[in-house]
Order: sequence, then C-alpha cells, then structure tokens
Amino acid sequence: MEKFRSLLDLHLKHHSTLGYGLVTLLTAGGERIFSTVVFQCPCNAKWNLTYGLVFLLVPALALFLLGYVLSARTWRLLTGCCAPGARVCCGSGLRGALVCAQLSGAAAVAPLTWVAVGLLGGTFYECAASGSEALAQRLCSNIEPPCVEQLPLVPCQEARAPKVQDILRELRAQSQVLGWILIATVIIFLLIFVSITRCLSPVSFLQLKFWKIYLEQEQKILQAQATEHATELAKENIKCFFECSHPKEYHTPSIKEWQQISSLYTFNPTDQYYSILHKYVNRKEKSQSLRSVEGDAVIPVLGFVDSHIMNLPTDI
Repeated sequence: MEKFRSLLDLHLKHHSTLGYGLVTLLTAGGERIFSTVVFQCPCNAKWNLTYGLVFLLVPALALFLLGYVLSARTWRLLTGCCAPGARVCCGSGLRGALVCAQLSGAAAVAPLTWVAVGLLGGTFYECAASGSEALAQRLCSNIEPPCVEQLPLVPCQEARAPKVQDILRELRAQSQVLGWILIATVIIFLLIFVSITRCLSPVSFLQLKFWKIYLEQEQKILQAQATEHATELAKENIKCFFECSHPKEYHTPSIKEWQQISSLYTFNPTDQYYSILHKYVNRKEKSQSLRSVEGDAVIPVLGFVDSHIMNLPTDI
C-alpha cells in the first residue's frame, strides 16, 4: 500500500512530465511498429513519393489534432463560446493568439516525435525520396542513365545496377541527419521558450510550486463536493418521482456562474488568485467582473492553471 501511495504521489507531483514522457514513448513505439509491420514501399515511380510522405506526415497531423482534443484548455476556450447570446468569441486578439500558440506547442510533442523517429529509422524517407524526380536527378548525376529509372526500386533492394543500389545508404544518411537536426532544433527551441517564460514569470519558483499544490487540492475537493452534491440532488429527484412529492430546494450554480469558472485564467498582479474559481469567489464579493478588470493578462508560465480539470470520464 505504501508503494502504491508513493507512486500516486509521484504522479501527482510530476504528472505533466510523466505525461509527455509517456506520449513520447508510445509515439516512438507506434512509429516502429508502423515502419516494420504496416509500411510496404510500393517501389513505383508514381507512388513512392506520395506513399512515403503520407506515412511520415499524416500520422503526425492526426497526433497534432489529437493533442488539441485531449487538452482541457481547448474545451475551456471553445465550449459555449459560439452559443447564441454568448458575450465573448472564441478567443480574440493577442490573448486568443497566445492561448492558441500554447495549445499548439503542447500538441506538437507527439507529432514531432513521430517525424523525428521516422527520419532516424529512414524507411519513410527512403521511399519518398526515391520517388522524387528532382532528387533523382541530383542523386544520379554521376551514375549511368538507367539510374533514374531504377531509383524507385532501391527501397525494395531490386535495383540491378550496384551503384544505384548503393544510393540507399546515402538516402538513409540524409534521413538520419534530418532527424537529428529536427531533434536538436526542438530541444533548443524548447530550452529558449522555457527559459524566457520562467524569466518573465510574475511569481517566484517556490510560489509556483505552492500554486500547483493548491490546484491539485482544489480539484480534488471540487470533484468530491460536485459528486456529493450531484448525488444528493439525484436522490431527491428520484425520491420525489416515486413518492409524487415536491422536492426540497437545492441551490446549484446558475449557467452564468458555471460559465464564469469555466473561462480561461488570466493573471492580475494586484490580486494574485490561484485559479479561476478562486478569482470568481473573491471578485463576486467585490461585485467585479472576471473579464473586464484592467491588468488581467494571459501569462505563458501559468498555462498549467487551465490544464487542471476534474477527473471525470465525461470530460470530452
């Protein structure tokens, strides 16, 4: 039991890091399975380029879109924003662009992993490059004329001319170099982005740690209270249905109140609230709006605030 509790605590403290690590491993494993089991280069001048690019890029696009679908911030931003009478649109101006950029960065982890692992393996690139007419002219510049015609057969080891078949090693080397360049570029960009966002953070390192602890506790209590309240309300309604009686009055938040605490978090240095719920409760007492107070801004380093959501099976 103690070991299980330790694993649970580790997950709660490092859920984002573990999540990205798991996504990366699953993506890399999936790419290896696809390249060895599913992928079969047609070795045809007409299809090689299309077939190789589809396996390299289309799964990456699917993973990118899936990253949006699985993000809680996406649904906080979109849910209800297009409903008739909605006061705000689905993100506007600099704030909307910044949130979309953060969502895109988080969603790009899996597709970039897929492309990088695919390039390091070389299978997809070899097939696609062997079907490119422009690349064939360059690769075959110092080889006899049948090279261009036989180049599409290289991935299947069917090229008759030995010098043409040797081009496979050059294609594999190009693919792996591109893969390592992509990995290095992503790491450098990520390091620069994290360094800049941390450098511009309006709060200190220890306060950020406290902030994350608060959010975890808030979500646990919110889920527990929501479950208890929903259960009591359901019991009362079912009881009244079978007994043909009038229900007791149960107070539940209005549509407007649910909308207020479901919006994206913005930081204000004059009032340091740790969540949109924290902000709503305090500003409600002061009769202030959550959306129109001067000084509110989206801060990239505080993007984790909107990523916390009740762990319910019906989130999406």
